Amino acid sequence: MQQKEFPEAEVFEIKKVELKSPLIFAGFVGAGLVGPIAIGHMIEKLEMKEIGYMRSKHLPPSTVFMKGRLRHPFRFYANKEGTVCTVICEITLRIEGVYTIVGAILDWAKEKGSNEIIILEGVASNEHDQKAYCAAEEDLCRVMADKDINIIPHGFITGIPGGILNECLIREIQGVALLVKANKLLPDPEAAATLIEAVNRMYEMQIDVSELKKEKEKIGADLEELSQKYVQDRKQFSGMYM
Repeated sequence: MQQKEFPEAEVFEIKKVELKSPLIFAGFVGAGLVGPIAIGHMIEKLEMKEIGYMRSKHLPPSTVFMKGRLRHPFRFYANKEGTVCTVICEITLRIEGVYTIVGAILDWAKEKGSNEIIILEGVASNEHDQKAYCAAEEDLCRVMADKDINIIPHGFITGIPGGILNECLIREIQGVALLVKANKLLPDPEAAATLIEAVNRMYEMQIDVSELKKEKEKIGADLEELSQKYVQDRKQFSGMYM
């Protein structure tokens, strides 16, 4: 029997869920690991279920395990109402093939009727300033400013977050980046909590972040190895400048 060629990139669905033009939140490995930390917390608090994962020959041959449990490093989740989806990636990605992966994500988002994808990302800094920032089209930035989310005066985003935002500009889907200054060397759950608080204000959610703030040392220790891998890879390229 001939084996099927491994795909360039596809969202492989493991569970069929009726999605209703969902908001899509995405977090990728970056400064302070705030994206994966924030998305992981949202998954837990919104009781989201895994619905698929990314298959791509452009992903590094790595897997993730937490507390002995093996799991795919690039996963898709949905809440039971089908109104919110999350994308979480817990490995660093090579630049090669990024747009192929980006295209697969946005093709899937279009298929599900989504009109907006929100990237949760950290900006490497010496300290967290308790503020959230946004990068979006002008009209949405004004709305976010009314929600105490600061407009970034200038800067640029690279890697898969930048690729998604670029592609959103030419597709019929709104791309937004919510950003926080985060520890450039260690996991930063406190910065992730600030991101989720901004999500709560902007999207009228009520996600409790008290655990992130109280257990930041434990969470940081659990994710230190992944953070160190990001720091090593960051020597080759950086994810966000501002």
